[in-house]
Amino acid sequence: MSGTKVLISACLMGERVRYDGSSRPVFHAVLDQWQADGRVIAQCPETLGGLLVPRPAAEIEAGFDGKDIYHEQGKVITKQGHNVSQYFVRGARRIVELVKENNIKVAILKANSPSCGNEKIYTGTFERQLRDGQGVTAAALTEAGVKVFNEHQLDEAQRYIQQLDDQCESQLETA
Repeated sequence: MSGTKVLISACLMGERVRYDGSSRPVFHAVLDQWQADGRVIAQCPETLGGLLVPRPAAEIEAGFDGKDIYHEQGKVITKQGHNVSQYFVRGARRIVELVKENNIKVAILKANSPSCGNEKIYTGTFERQLRDGQGVTAAALTEAGVKVFNEHQLDEAQRYIQQLDDQCESQLETA
């Protein structure tokens, strides 16, 4: 079976692509079903953008969010002060191309990440404090019309996907 494809952060699928070389695998019945149905496309926007594993931790500087960075305002910086924005923007652009090529309408991205955070991102002070905002890829996907969830919203994402599948099915019936 197939259905609505789902873009998922590769680290959530157990791939060791996070900045520190780790992963953050998620174990959930919904995710298992999506995999069995062949819906999952796993990617890491940061490695797609050219960043290596491991790499220095990075945060979006205070006063900006992912949408700003995607439109080349503000910076994503490492704790050492290096500007790595270009990699985040390149990765976000490649992810947007991927979702368009595969007609993906839903993404499950890593919460709080400077790339993938869909509701919260770190403050830019490297003090492990969060603020409202989206990461670069999450903002780019939202702008492209993709509904973005994080790994704590899988049940909500499943309900949304079911709605999309039902709409598609009813359109096929009336065609």
